[in-house]
Amino acid sequence: MKKKLALMLALSLTVGTVLTGCGDASGDAAQTAADNTQTTEAGDAAGSETDDTANADLVYAVEAGSAGEAAAKDNGFQTNVVASQADALMEVASGTSDAAIIDLLMAGAMIGEGTSYPNMTHTTELTMEEYGVGCRKGSDLASFINSVFAESYADGSMKETATTYGVQEALVEQAASEFTASAEDSDVAYIQEKGTLIVGITDFAPMDYKDESGEWIGFDADMARIVAEKLGVEAQFVEIDWDNKIMELDSKNIDVVWNGMTLTSETTSAMECTNPYCNNAQVIVVPAN
Repeated sequence: MKKKLALMLALSLTVGTVLTGCGDASGDAAQTAADNTQTTEAGDAAGSETDDTANADLVYAVEAGSAGEAAAKDNGFQTNVVASQADALMEVASGTSDAAIIDLLMAGAMIGEGTSYPNMTHTTELTMEEYGVGCRKGSDLASFINSVFAESYADGSMKETATTYGVQEALVEQAASEFTASAEDSDVAYIQEKGTLIVGITDFAPMDYKDESGEWIGFDADMARIVAEKLGVEAQFVEIDWDNKIMELDSKNIDVVWNGMTLTSETTSAMECTNPYCNNAQVIVVPAN
């Protein structure tokens, strides 16, 4: 998969954000992003209630437990609930769903010229939102990650990592932050003692996905490794059922959810979440014709 979305995000996310939840940035990708954005802007100008792709008579493929599923419910759409956003795109490609609702960041990596689905495009943006990292409720790991975010943003390494995957225009500025350890039941101490940071993910380009050798890469995966290095431990990546992410955390099967997680009221009430680090949106994806 190619990471072709820097300009898409620069053009699509300029109106601000509301808290809710591999390749190059080539000229062809920029043109594809611009074309998709023009389509979106035209739909917005006409009003979303008149957009044929935002139609309650259609069937929308959505990932279980995702912000896309929540957006579909909010709009009263008929849904076909599947295991992942990649599966949602497959449903549209096979004709078993009329459209999919996925993250804008994933759309930039997966649809349009030079991607896995060259004959798909995104239209209406249903939400504007932000990504954060989820830890166990009350965990001091969130504070530790915030301190690493602040340091890496200040020294430019976060932007350098983001540029590798084409998401630099989506970065949220990180304020200075110092780690505050818990006096009792410190998650940071627990992770350091066992020697691993277990990161719960799904296959979600450009945030977490496997390279040709089977190694997990992506913006989130690389940032998780930076945090693990700062902790003095190894990062271990475990694929989870996204709908069960809170249960996986609470049972200590994983230490952190780090996979383009939208900061919804559900996640922020059930987890200790970091500061937002990326802007995003939920978009409708349809066949280009």
